[in-house]
Amino acid sequence: MTVPATAGDPADSIAGPAAARHLLRRAVPPRPDGEVCGIEPGATEGWEYLSFHAYRLEAGDVVRRAADDKERLVLLLEGTSRVTAGVQDLGLLGGRETVFDGRPATSVLVEPDTGVEVRAETRSLVAIAAAAGGSVRRTAVIDAGEVLVESRGTGNTHRVVHHLLPPSAEAGRLIAFEVFTPQGNWSSYPPHKHDTEDPPRESRLEELYYYRFERPQGFAFARVYTKDGRLDESMTPGDGDLVLVPEGYHPVGVPAGYDCWYLNVMAGPRREWRFTLDPDHAWLMNWGTPQPTEDPAR
Repeated sequence: MTVPATAGDPADSIAGPAAARHLLRRAVPPRPDGEVCGIEPGATEGWEYLSFHAYRLEAGDVVRRAADDKERLVLLLEGTSRVTAGVQDLGLLGGRETVFDGRPATSVLVEPDTGVEVRAETRSLVAIAAAAGGSVRRTAVIDAGEVLVESRGTGNTHRVVHHLLPPSAEAGRLIAFEVFTPQGNWSSYPPHKHDTEDPPRESRLEELYYYRFERPQGFAFARVYTKDGRLDESMTPGDGDLVLVPEGYHPVGVPAGYDCWYLNVMAGPRREWRFTLDPDHAWLMNWGTPQPTEDPAR
């Protein structure tokens, strides 16, 4: 006997091979601890490695993480905060008024088995990413002046990439970039994926995108898809929203009028970033002015 699904029935969420996997997480008003969005491993199908939480803090607010087996990256996206890692007072850090100031973010890499405290000195936007520790253990402040700033692409694939914690940096598990995409342009383009552990061709890395827009009513178009159609979600993330990429190709388009910033964080079984282009769109890699060959699809 087949029982018809009713509204809210779990059958609604598995109606077909391309059923939604809830990859778009909308921002919420600040909770009592300041959190405005977050994700933990296991929260959606295939999400295994990354923890991420963003906080809107007022002066004097504090966020703490107890010591455990995770490596953490504290990202001081807006405002100034004092960061303590274990017994080390790392001082007042940050200082950007907004993510659109043009300067890279300051961040702090915190090794496993080390607690961390962030105390806001001014109104601040702070994110904390985490993943199980790797073979490298290091606690360090990554100052804005140390970050490589790269202009990538041409025409309407032009964007600016800040290499906050690139694969070449000394770290155990985490990789992070921030990307500025002007209105009307595309990034994470041409579409690429890194969901299969097949060295040296491709590495398995899940990824998240945390969005901001210079005009807060802005939005982007994000698609996450696999070639076999098991996964095909098109989303419109807005200011403060989070998009998860557990697998598949994942281009981003930005409408006219709304300059876009997003933070990328990645983690997987190995800290190596190798990707495969969607063969249908690989010809775009050489479209217009020749593209750089290192990390070209971010």
